Amino acid sequence: MSYRLPRTATALAPASVPPSGLPGLDPEWSRIVDVVESGPHDGADAGVSHAWHLLDNGEQLAALGVEPVGTVLCVHGNPTWSYLWRDLVAQATAAAAAGRPAWRVIAVDQLDMGFSERTGVARPLARRVQDLDDLTRGLGLTGPVVTFGHDWGGVVSLGWAVDHPDRLAGVMLLNTAIHQSATEDIPAPLRLALARGMLSAGTVLTPAFLDTTLALGHPALTSEVKNAYRAPYRTATRRGGIGGFVADIPVDARHDSHAELHRIAESLRSLTVPALMLWGPRDPIFSDRYLDDLIDRLPHAAVHRFEGAGHLIAEDVDYAGAALAWLAASPAEPAEPAPLAEPAPLAEPAPLDETPRVDLANPPLWHYLDELRDSDETALIDMAPAGGAGPRVVTWRLLSRRVREIAAGLHQIGVRRGDRVSLLVPPSADLTAVLYACIRLGAIVVVADAGLGLTGLTRAVRGARPDHVIGALPGLMAARALGWPGQKISVNRLPAASRRALGVSFALADLISLGRDEELPEPPQPGDVAAVLFTSGSTGPAKGVVYTHGQLSAVSDALHRQYGVGRGTGLVAGFAPFALLGPALGARSVTPDMDVTAPKTLTAVAVAAAVAAIDATVVFLSPAALANVVATQGELTPADHDALARVTSFLSAGAPVSEPLLASAAALMPGASAHTPYGMTEGLLMTDISLDGIREAARDDAARGPGGVCVGRPTATTRVRISALDETGAAVGALSEAPQVTGEIVVSAPHVKDHYDRLWLTDLAATREVTAGERWHRTGDVGHLDAAGRLWVEGRLPHVITTAHGVVTPVGPELAVSALAGVDRAATVGVGPAGTQQVVIVVETVPPAARVGLADAELARDVRAVTGQPIAAVLVVPHLPTDIRHNSKIDRTRLAGWAHGILTGARLTQP
Repeated sequence: MSYRLPRTATALAPASVPPSGLPGLDPEWSRIVDVVESGPHDGADAGVSHAWHLLDNGEQLAALGVEPVGTVLCVHGNPTWSYLWRDLVAQATAAAAAGRPAWRVIAVDQLDMGFSERTGVARPLARRVQDLDDLTRGLGLTGPVVTFGHDWGGVVSLGWAVDHPDRLAGVMLLNTAIHQSATEDIPAPLRLALARGMLSAGTVLTPAFLDTTLALGHPALTSEVKNAYRAPYRTATRRGGIGGFVADIPVDARHDSHAELHRIAESLRSLTVPALMLWGPRDPIFSDRYLDDLIDRLPHAAVHRFEGAGHLIAEDVDYAGAALAWLAASPAEPAEPAPLAEPAPLAEPAPLDETPRVDLANPPLWHYLDELRDSDETALIDMAPAGGAGPRVVTWRLLSRRVREIAAGLHQIGVRRGDRVSLLVPPSADLTAVLYACIRLGAIVVVADAGLGLTGLTRAVRGARPDHVIGALPGLMAARALGWPGQKISVNRLPAASRRALGVSFALADLISLGRDEELPEPPQPGDVAAVLFTSGSTGPAKGVVYTHGQLSAVSDALHRQYGVGRGTGLVAGFAPFALLGPALGARSVTPDMDVTAPKTLTAVAVAAAVAAIDATVVFLSPAALANVVATQGELTPADHDALARVTSFLSAGAPVSEPLLASAAALMPGASAHTPYGMTEGLLMTDISLDGIREAARDDAARGPGGVCVGRPTATTRVRISALDETGAAVGALSEAPQVTGEIVVSAPHVKDHYDRLWLTDLAATREVTAGERWHRTGDVGHLDAAGRLWVEGRLPHVITTAHGVVTPVGPELAVSALAGVDRAATVGVGPAGTQQVVIVVETVPPAARVGLADAELARDVRAVTGQPIAAVLVVPHLPTDIRHNSKIDRTRLAGWAHGILTGARLTQP
């Protein structure tokens, strides 16, 4: 396919500087540079000079008297121009003025684009890569250079990068594509632009392509910013480069630019410099499949996906701040060429060590499956198996064999160590067997439960980009309807028509049959990634939390040390993560008959039945499930009460548990020690407190302080510190054990997560302290330690209220208000500008209010009296908005926005 520039693009126009007054653009950054073009190419003769428009903060850095540590070379795509990079130029200059490392930023307008010269000559990909080389040679850039590209500018910048390893210190990318699979279509918007009769009409003769791109901002771009992007493209004679770029898309191997794109793409595999990819997943042009391809070529790259951002990610998020943070953490020196390897001396090959390398302190998760493979003792029970035939008992012998068969079957169909496998299976014996089969094989399990809701589940699965999906029918139907990636495997056998419709390749029974010989590869090692577990999404989009095999083994070790859960323990798990850990602990485990996506469906009778089924001694329930268990205790029979009386330990975690609720549950299990551990998906067991401990803390003068929920002392392998808040609500204090200081809770333990999946910036913020080799995790929770070393949780960092009188954390006032007669639950939120926010209390009453409104005068007076601080308003609602997974974490962010609307005249609607 030959490259042709639209005829209207042949008109010449000189380079110029942008008009004044474009938002965010400092005229002092603009400069015009004449560059001599090298070598003949497609009619372009050596020696011809072209004028480029650049944004360059070099003179401003010189005026500051600072020497740049390197240069960031920014290349825009189509149909933008150097205006795209204005925030980076501004922030880099401000950082240098503040004494931080000084980066010179050069943002180019490619020839025929922006305010650079219109050459009238076709400029395919190879020519554009050479153009950039001509420019950098003309500017005398010797390095270190970090390239930064977006869209087709990403390809051009990477072309320069792979050609100049001697000057290259790193590469950064916004949404772009470096390879187009021969088996997949190019993105629909580009197919439309390339359609017969559309190229010139949509890209040159009219501004349709430009306007369509500008419509991709999230949130929508202001008219002023849109006009700034349109400024260099007001007429058809100035839009020729837009059409030329679209025409240069190598749709197949016959295209003139295909060979150059392939060269650049393959060269990336040998690039070892630091790399950063900042990605907007709502991009209809460069979707996550292009990100996956880039990660495959640059597996060492730091990656951050900004949920909600799209193609114009530079307009959607603070990409510049992220880039500068990465630059501060990365070396600014060109990579040394790898030395040639010396030939290995001739020698006899060393004998293979047939003993798997395992951590003896924390044996692998499948340890008991191997040890008990010949045992007919009960391993787990399904209280509500598919088909409704009553409880299903699974022995260790059967579970061990099924795990090995499924693992071997998965290996037979091509699942390999490091492959991602999304599990869309409800808690059951099938889920347990599949999960442990993947773990044993070394595949990475992706667990995003249905409690996230369809939207949250879609975001999670697409973001994790699994290679394979194993699901029950509802999960497979959702995967098909919503285009979730990965080979599809069904838990149950399906009719042929259903298999075809859902794109199912195999059923679980097929895998068992294929794996009958149980030939398994070498097991994974403790440092290998084992799982991506998604958070509840109660404080923003659900995050993928990455655990290694060693860290998951440390989780089971922490549970064993703290509660004695181990070989022979009967464990009732009304919270899915702990049901899945049962076999790793050697415990008999059972999930009660309930809808795990709705914890409030669990009844006291169902818990009693589960306890009786395995003679359980340990019960673990979420707070929302616990509340309904207490509410339905009147349905218990004497036999049910007898079963519950045999429980010795009871735990509830996932959200704060009030003393009255824990006491009511303890009364149902009079022989049990009641505990409420504190933890999160990133670290499932950080502290622990018993019911007696809660009561002691309430009586202890040492506990007097900022208030909150006491969650006890750190577990045996955990350390807890506090990073104090400043007046803006930011956690800036050094990590400390000082009592009665409110700040962010920071934890360290062997079982803390490894990192967040494709959320480099989030991970950087959460792990910015390292002390004596320890990894610390910033939880995002706010609290304090008391004089006795107990931890008190006061809320979430994003929910801290900054008033004119100081910071206010939400949980203390909420507990005080919830203790009032006639109040079920309360939420504390702030409205108004940061620093002068007003406190608003929102309550659920008993009985529930019929509609939203202001609290009556008596309730409002009582609320103000118990909170002890100025309250702008007290509102009542029929029910507070909570997360789906726990049904108890109040969405204070949503509630604050709603309250602001109510107080400024919005309709009285349910939040």
